[in-house]
Amino acid sequence: MFDQFRERSLELEHLDKGDYTGEEYEGCIVELQRVNRWLGDAQALKDSLLKEIARVNLPSFSVIDVGAGSGELLRTIAGWARQTKRTALLTGVELNARSAEAIADESDGFAEISAVRGDAFQLPFADNTFDYAICSLFTHHFKDDSVEKLLRELSRVAARRIFVIDLHRHPVAYYFYTTIGRLFLHNRLIREDGALSILRSFKPKELQRLAQRAGLKSSLVERHFPYRLVLSASARMIAEN
Repeated sequence: MFDQFRERSLELEHLDKGDYTGEEYEGCIVELQRVNRWLGDAQALKDSLLKEIARVNLPSFSVIDVGAGSGELLRTIAGWARQTKRTALLTGVELNARSAEAIADESDGFAEISAVRGDAFQLPFADNTFDYAICSLFTHHFKDDSVEKLLRELSRVAARRIFVIDLHRHPVAYYFYTTIGRLFLHNRLIREDGALSILRSFKPKELQRLAQRAGLKSSLVERHFPYRLVLSASARMIAEN
């Protein structure tokens, strides 16, 4: 029963294969935002990146969100920055043209948020362009060697730290999601890809090992409710002195 949780699944999600309609994708964006509010990505962000910014007491800061989706976490950051009277410069990167448009469209009223189409593995920015680089629910879409490459690229464009939020591959998370999916989720992509995302995701030691293999310095993986992992690391690589 639990064999499927021993190792990461390599089965591709619908979003990775592209076997969906435009209407399904639009519905996916809407329902994904709802799921993320329920299941804790914004709270994981507040407990990691935003707590770090408050700790070092930065009056202004910049963040790049790679694989930003519709920019929901960028808007969370922007709202927090305004509440705490900080100045933020926030950039969302998406390879998908519709998602890049969604970031701009749904962030109307947030002049501090911009959207860029770009490849996560070859970001169109110079070294140390941003204070922080983040990604959320993104790394599980890739095989381990690509995750390592992505972590190095996040580290390259960040001057301070990187934060990676993703799912914790755990039976309770999987069976809870599939149960609520049958009851409350209407979009096929959300129901099926969401369950598969858990099977493609990580255990804490696996994510820590990938960080070490990527050469990240001072890396730490922490569990966050409910069934989220947050990898944080210095933007400097181990090889640097």
